[in-house]
Amino acid sequence: MSDATTPSSPNQPEVPVRVERVGLVEIITINRPDRRNAVDHATVLALRECQRAIEAAGADVRAVVLTGAPPAFSAGADLNGVEAGQFATDLGSVLAGFGALRMPVIAAIAGPALGAGTQLAIATDLRVAAPDSTFGIPAAKLGLAVDAWTLQRLAAEFGAATARAMLVAAENLDGKTLHRTGGVHRLGGLDEAVDWAHSLSRLAPLTMSAHKLGLEAIAADNPLDGFAAARTAAWGSADAEEGRTAFLEKRRPTFRGE
Repeated sequence: MSDATTPSSPNQPEVPVRVERVGLVEIITINRPDRRNAVDHATVLALRECQRAIEAAGADVRAVVLTGAPPAFSAGADLNGVEAGQFATDLGSVLAGFGALRMPVIAAIAGPALGAGTQLAIATDLRVAAPDSTFGIPAAKLGLAVDAWTLQRLAAEFGAATARAMLVAAENLDGKTLHRTGGVHRLGGLDEAVDWAHSLSRLAPLTMSAHKLGLEAIAADNPLDGFAAARTAAWGSADAEEGRTAFLEKRRPTFRGE
């Protein structure tokens, strides 16, 4: 196990983010349990450092799990440690960064995922949540308004009606409810999310990357030129040949991202 930020002495506080590599799966844990994993600026910067390290790892990372140390996924932004303008800019970069990663990112959610916690959850590709986990955007209770990315992403991932309930009525919804409506893909805990990530790590990396690229472009109403090129690359890859050969030979394919 490694840390996104390493303390220089035992007397320093816990690092805000822990990182563990298990096979081809990277597990990122927001580690501020005394603050219910509320996200301050240091946490945001540590998450961005994790994303950069994953980007640099190449084929050594095939799937990512994002979670929070018990008792929460993340209770939101830590208003005691937020520099308004720069914090918002850097948080936006981290949220977009999970979508830009070439491999699937799964959120494993237990306990509260409120405000910035819900933003982090919807920034991932897939969500595994405990039935009694709690999602919500309490901006209307604070006299605040979320950014355009959150409006668009919340409606896309949770559905327009659910987004209205969360944003206009400031309602909280649990994991079981969101599972019924499709916003949560599976019910379970961290073990289930990690098992799923290991399964995804055996799928074709170029295919998953192309599909992510296309879905992110559609969500942002951007042109699909990048997806078209990625799709062509996937079809012409050694992995595509391996997939066809393995199918004919009735065996599991071994994909290398080439």
